[in-house]
Amino acid sequence: MPVMPTKGKSQAQSTSKQLLVNVPTEGDDTAYGQALFPVPAEDPNDPLQWSKVQKTMILIVVCLYSFLGNSALLGVGPYIRLWSETFNVSQAEASTLISYPNLAYGLTSWLLVPLYLRFGRRPVMLGSLLAFIAGLAGCSRATSFNGLLAARIIHCLGAVALCLAALATLPAAYMLPTKYSWRLFFYVILAFAIALFILAFFFVEETSYQRGKLADTGITNEDHDSANAASSQEKPGSSMVEQAIVIPQRKSFLSTLSPWGRVDRTVPFFTLLWRSMTYILVPQVLWVITSFGIIIGLGGLSFNFIFPIKITEPPYNWPASISGIHSVGGVLGFLLAVPFTPTSDILAAYLTRRNNGIREAEMRLGVMLPAMIIGPIGLVVYGLTAQLNLHWIGYFLGAGMASWCGFFYYSFTLAYAVDSYNQNTSEMLMAINVGKQLVSFGLGFKVLDWIMQNSYAAVISAGFGSILLANNMFLIVFMIWGKRIRRFMSTTWLAKLHGRSAGT
Repeated sequence: MPVMPTKGKSQAQSTSKQLLVNVPTEGDDTAYGQALFPVPAEDPNDPLQWSKVQKTMILIVVCLYSFLGNSALLGVGPYIRLWSETFNVSQAEASTLISYPNLAYGLTSWLLVPLYLRFGRRPVMLGSLLAFIAGLAGCSRATSFNGLLAARIIHCLGAVALCLAALATLPAAYMLPTKYSWRLFFYVILAFAIALFILAFFFVEETSYQRGKLADTGITNEDHDSANAASSQEKPGSSMVEQAIVIPQRKSFLSTLSPWGRVDRTVPFFTLLWRSMTYILVPQVLWVITSFGIIIGLGGLSFNFIFPIKITEPPYNWPASISGIHSVGGVLGFLLAVPFTPTSDILAAYLTRRNNGIREAEMRLGVMLPAMIIGPIGLVVYGLTAQLNLHWIGYFLGAGMASWCGFFYYSFTLAYAVDSYNQNTSEMLMAINVGKQLVSFGLGFKVLDWIMQNSYAAVISAGFGSILLANNMFLIVFMIWGKRIRRFMSTTWLAKLHGRSAGT
């Protein structure tokens, strides 16, 4: 890119570079022929222009935070029986120490997303980490059931979730025979959380960025004509638009450490709270909510409640110290699904080329057909293993199958919803997070009571298996009629509401 002359610039302007750049009109091509959007600005302060190392570091911090948050939520599964005895409550009531904090995740996203849109990502993340740390400290020192429950809710209000953290039940169970018993688990998570806060403070820069139109920089006609002459050698048919912009200097490291973000006073905080909930009325979004909620409630919470109780009783009689090993099955299921991550985009790109370059949101859904059946079969296997006291491998196999299915429905239902409705994506995600936690809470809240009143086969295999199968089969509905549904929704008041509010 040729550097333009700097005639007539003030001393203040001399700290910036004035360039004539070629700006893509629709984005550059990336993997699988998909367009790059948004187009990165020439500003070195644009997060899309940051170094790969910095982007990777932020990703690592976010993933570690997600891992710790979900570890703190689900890792305590092996403690249900102990807490029942310690606090003199039923096992079903002790399980609410997981159910209610799980519900808090939904409220967290509903509140934190408008906050980070208004006040910036960095202060909200650092603040939520402090709440996470405070809640964990409270858990580690709690002496009553209600105190422990309150602290659990606080640390979940400050955290987010991630699939692989279900593995935390394994070390949590091994901590039971130690001097500090279940409190050691919270001490360990607390130590990691403090280290993560320090890491986030130094490496997670504010990522909120205002993408305005590139403005005229006052280049003289002589300069512009010279630049046009120089650029006339570009290949014919280029889709690039020449624009002159001022490129500021990169922020100093010290300035990036400010705890304050970029305040956007145009963000209507309270409007976002109610308007986001209207997305629950959109069929594709509702499918994401039920898919996430059912898999979390039936797979994550139910497995977490049932296995530590079953495996420490006859005929298994395993020690409590290894009662968290069931998480290995779920994690293996996720890991076996990871290689299929790009298949959805690959299939969509292939079908787009066959469709003369016209992309439809439903083109990515075909790869989910095997998962549609495998997940419910996993619940049947798990429930029958518990009912008939079959070989313990059945618990691992059932959990692994359900988790393998879950990876597809976690990843691709959300991608499908975003493809279908890309107005106000942040608000859509708020509705999804609130909705999925409500669904998972409802399915996991009384699961132990339901099982005691009926049976493992009736509740897990027949009941939950049927619910998951019914939800999964909506895949066929959207593959066939998804486009018609989208067209109909585009004519409703919901489309007008979110169309008018896009970008606010």
